[in-house]
Order: sequence, then structure tokens, then C-alpha cells
Amino acid sequence: MITIRNLVKQYDDLTAVDNLTLDIYDNEVFGLLGQNGAGKTTIIHMLATLLRPTSGTATVNGYDIVIESAKVRASIGIVFQAPSSDDMLTGYENLKLHSLLYKVPRQVREKRISDVLELVGLTERKHDQVKKYSGGMRRRLEIARGIIHKPKIIFLDEPTLGLDPRSRESMWKYIQQLVKEEKITIILTTHYMEEADILCDRIGIIDKGKIIALDTPSKLKEMAGGDDIVKLRVKEKNVQDINNILKDFRFVHKIENSVDGYIILSVDNASRDLPIILKKIDVELVEFTNPNLNDVFIRFTGQNIKEEQEQPEGGFMEKFARYD
Repeated sequence: MITIRNLVKQYDDLTAVDNLTLDIYDNEVFGLLGQNGAGKTTIIHMLATLLRPTSGTATVNGYDIVIESAKVRASIGIVFQAPSSDDMLTGYENLKLHSLLYKVPRQVREKRISDVLELVGLTERKHDQVKKYSGGMRRRLEIARGIIHKPKIIFLDEPTLGLDPRSRESMWKYIQQLVKEEKITIILTTHYMEEADILCDRIGIIDKGKIIALDTPSKLKEMAGGDDIVKLRVKEKNVQDINNILKDFRFVHKIENSVDGYIILSVDNASRDLPIILKKIDVELVEFTNPNLNDVFIRFTGQNIKEEQEQPEGGFMEKFARYD
């Protein structure tokens, strides 16, 4: 659905996107995971024809992003970080205006508006002004507007930025429903690890304009090579004897004794190894964690991903005006 070859975006001495080559498939949710300034939003803007690449090529739905930009725009929907719906119009009016701009045929226009309102759960609020919507409702309206013309691809640029945890989880549900019912390809930029893990079929970790790791979430977590961490509170008082028992297990790579009375172990696979340990040691309490995408990110970039600002900068018209 999207083919990128040696794509570069240069700003004077800054290389925002550095020789990117990537394929994104039909009906895939592809995630770009990276810090502020890593280049993920610049990639979206080039693929959406809002920025011209310095060099390289890309096609979206088979159309060249430079030579056939109008056909690319007809093939895509976009949900930017900053809301771009008209506050003074109702949800219905925003969708009707957008359907007119995208020349949705008159005979199917009303049904299409009703369908997308139902999809994002806004049917009962369609005649309310958008300024009366919550943040989560506005995000859902943005998605509805982005798919009103039945695009092949939709770009979601930090779709849950600034939402509270409950609204964020609701948005994940709507995105999953969108993929299932609309059979659409989604390119998602995010810095939320859990969001990427839940929604994405594949993830590209981007750092300094380059994709430095690319695979499914589960494969990336395997690539991180991190052990599972097991915490045991034991009944026996002789900790040294217990440590000696644990050292005999080949799957135990590290043993630490915490000040709060826990024995902390690094093991190959907690689901498999923990029952073996429990047969040898009498414990009062057990906790264990698996490697997550944050561990992956640290492994490949050497640092934690930074939190984005809660209020994104720049709206749709500002971004559109930058197109050269």
C-alpha cells in the first residue's frame, strides 16, 4: 500500500528523515515509535504530500507523492495532533462539509455520514456544536471526518495525545473497530508504548530520522533480549541457602537480595521457569514482569522515550501552509 525508497528530508544542516526505505502493507496497522524530533511526524507529512522530500521516492496507493499528489490526497485520510474541526459547526455539519470537499456522491452522502457517526459513537451528539465536545469526542470526530470519503489509508498522528487514560482506551477500541470494519491501512505515530503494543501489527522504532528496528511487537520484545524479572518473598530465613539452591538453575542469570526482603531473579522465561523454582522453595509472595516495548526502545536507542507535550503545536492550516 505504501512503498518508500531512500526518502530524505533535509532542513539546512538538520536531516529530519535519513535515507528511509520501507514497505507498508494493505490492511496493516503500522506504528512509528520515537521521541520528539525523531522524524516520525515529518515522514507522515511527506507521505500526505504536505512536505516535499529533499530526495528519494514514495508511492501511496500506487501514486507518487510528488508527481501525483492530488491522487495521493484522494486516497488518504489524516488525523493531526492538533484538532482541525470547526468549533462553531456541529459534528454533522463538519462531516457534511468534509464530504463536499472530497466530492462524496450526493446519493450516498447522508448514509456515509450516518455510518461514520455510528462507527465512532457520536450519533446522539451529531447536532451539538463541536465546542461542546470533550477531548475524546473531538478525536473521534476527527477520525470520522478522516474516513468519510472511504480512503485506502489513514494517518493517525498521536491520536490519543492529551487524552485521559479512559478516553485513550476508548480511542483504541474505535481504532481497532475501524480496521476491522473499514478494511483500512493505518499508519500510526505514537510515543505511548502500550498503545503501540496493543494496536500495531508492526512497529518501526525511529531515531534521528532512521528506522533502527522493525518487526511485530512480540518479535521486537524478543529481540530486546531482556530476561523476565521474578520477585520472591520467601518463608525460609536462611537467604544464603536459598541463593545456593537458585544458583543451580541454569535459567537463573542473576540473583539480588533487596532491602525489603525480596529475592529478585533474572530468568529466561518466567511462565516456564517459575513453577520449577516454586517446587524447590517455599514462598509467601511472587511477582514477575516480562520485557516490554520500553525495554526494546532503551535497548535500541539507549534512552527512555520522552513524554510529548500535552498540547500539540500548530493546527491543520499552519501545517498545510508549510507545503512547498
